[in-house]
Amino acid sequence: MAKDRDDGLDRERDEVLQGTLDMLVLRAVQLEPMHGWGITERIEQWSEQVLQVGQGTLYPALYRLERQGLIDSAWHLTENNRRARYYALTPAGRRHLARETHSWERMSRAINQVLTASLRAE
Repeated sequence: MAKDRDDGLDRERDEVLQGTLDMLVLRAVQLEPMHGWGITERIEQWSEQVLQVGQGTLYPALYRLERQGLIDSAWHLTENNRRARYYALTPAGRRHLARETHSWERMSRAINQVLTASLRAE
């Protein structure tokens, strides 16, 4: 029975991640172009391993963001002399990330206000 609860929590975590994955990917490549593995590592590191981004989730997001013109990609050699596709934020991606970040911060503040509101009898 505990396993069923864990599966439910994993599904909830996945749904939240899917809703915010594009923003997290854009943020990850904001500092410098990165390959897919580096993007997942950066998100996991920044989230203290709470957010786990699988390759099967990441690459569709990267393709979608590229089609939308929010990132560009080009083949480069990694530190290990392997070819990998590196993704970089476009000017449109920077603007989109700024808007999404502002929206996320506003929504997060509102949710936190509700969660921390004092319960009082009316």
